[in-house]
Amino acid sequence: PQVAARGAKHLLIAKSHDGIVTRTGVTPLDDTQRREEIARMLSGAEITDEARAQAERLIEPA
Repeated sequence: PQVAARGAKHLLIAKSHDGIVTRTGVTPLDDTQRREEIARMLSGAEITDEARAQAERLIEPA
């Protein structure tokens, strides 16, 4: 998450499989989605308020 927070552009890569076909999707993230994704990286499946706060601190300019 620390490296991702420094990136200028963020993309979410997701893979799905329906039993027959495997698909990969790429979605560009806006600022809000970027913060949520970094928070998810920090906390796992359940995004906590603390993870959101930490994500915000990581994204702040150095």
